Amino acid sequence: MDNEKFEKKVIHLIFKGKTRAADKHYYFGSVACIYEHFSAEDIGITHGSLRNYRITEVKPYENNQVIIRQGKLHTKLLSKPREKKPKKE
Repeated sequence: MDNEKFEKKVIHLIFKGKTRAADKHYYFGSVACIYEHFSAEDIGITHGSLRNYRITEVKPYENNQVIIRQGKLHTKLLSKPREKKPKKE
């Protein structure tokens, strides 16, 4: 793990208009995780259809209810593994 940089996919969900969660931003680790918190009716598209749309960084999904974007979560570069401290007795 020395000098490794980790990048994880992040799905960014924004509700538009006068929905119950308008102008709020939500972040998920996968498209499937969105549907654990919101229904297809809330989002305006089913999980299967959204998965088939294949969101990318340059191809977000948008309808009259939401904007869904994919991005990257950048993490700090690890220079050395963490050492465990001995337990105090």
